[in-house]
Amino acid sequence: MEESVTILEAIKREFGCKEIDIRTYSPLTLAYIGDAIYDLVIRTIVVERGNTSPNKLHKKTVQYVSARVQAKLIDGLMEELTEEEQEVYKRGRNAKSYTTAKNATVIEYRKATGLEALCGYLYLLGKQERMLSLIKKAIEGLCMEI
Repeated sequence: MEESVTILEAIKREFGCKEIDIRTYSPLTLAYIGDAIYDLVIRTIVVERGNTSPNKLHKKTVQYVSARVQAKLIDGLMEELTEEEQEVYKRGRNAKSYTTAKNATVIEYRKATGLEALCGYLYLLGKQERMLSLIKKAIEGLCMEI
């Protein structure tokens, strides 16, 4: 019987990644990986909802991965976050980024960066279930359906 491992565990094992205290990572590093993980979660949900053209998949996905939507999602989640999670979010939100979103305000972009930092933090800690639970609550809180 094959043991069940997360993708993170498999990556670390296959590529010999060393254990590092992720609390020392910059918030923008956490947001970098968090952006990819959040995007992967949304893309996976969209693809699992039905086989269709890549164009339709993309249009559905961008409804959830824009800075504007991510800012709304995190606004609805703040009461659900632990103190530690709020701290990670705030570090990400307050990080000095040299880029901005084209279709969002600076405030929305920073909130989205905070959400991505939180996703990256939870992912790298191996708390994927917590991350997925928060994303699901946020989407449901906005009465959005993927």
